[in-house]
Amino acid sequence: MSFGDDTAESYDELRRGDEEATVAFLAQWARGGPALELAVGTGRIALPLAEQGIRVDGIDFSPAMIARLRAKPGGDRIKVTLGNFTDVAVTDSYRLIYIVFNTLFNLLTQDEQVRCFENVAAHLTDDGVFVVEGGVPAEFCRLRNNQYVDLEALTVEKVRLDVARFDPITQRLEESHVTLSSEGVHLNPIVTRYAWPAELDLMARIAGLRLRERWATWSREPLTPASSNCISVYGP
Repeated sequence: MSFGDDTAESYDELRRGDEEATVAFLAQWARGGPALELAVGTGRIALPLAEQGIRVDGIDFSPAMIARLRAKPGGDRIKVTLGNFTDVAVTDSYRLIYIVFNTLFNLLTQDEQVRCFENVAAHLTDDGVFVVEGGVPAEFCRLRNNQYVDLEALTVEKVRLDVARFDPITQRLEESHVTLSSEGVHLNPIVTRYAWPAELDLMARIAGLRLRERWATWSREPLTPASSNCISVYGP
């Protein structure tokens, strides 16, 4: 996914309805802060978290997304480092570092994901935690020929499809949201590398962290075999 001007302009339309619960969960673990969001984007989570009186910094590689953040009320108070959150250096230590909305999976190799954990561990305070939200890829085991086509939206004027192919060897999902309308065909592609919760635990161990909590939702519903989302809290 490019995360350029087009994506930045429409990104805030992708609200899931759990933002308030997300902020409440993170605020509890921040314990007054400071906090760092990896891939801070347009500030969907960082801005309301900062309104809780917590100093929030961010990392993002997209100038367009950062510009969108800056244009919002309070956006000028979020210090953002431009770069890839895998390796980019920040000078401070944080009581909370977090990454939400499957964004860890935008790193397309296991090595990059491990380096991200190591980078985070190097910038946590002694009592700090790393919170990771990511989808559970169990549904990929049930795909026919490791691919699917899903109807996301249908109106008289427009059809939106989710088309994807999963490679179980590399754990990469090549996906495109396809919009068909009288204006033509619009593709919104994205490639991700999914990791199982157990694999995330091993990455954390390599970085010197351990699992503290795991939930299916920000409201702390238990993780079950039927869960589609996973929220993990790691600490030293």
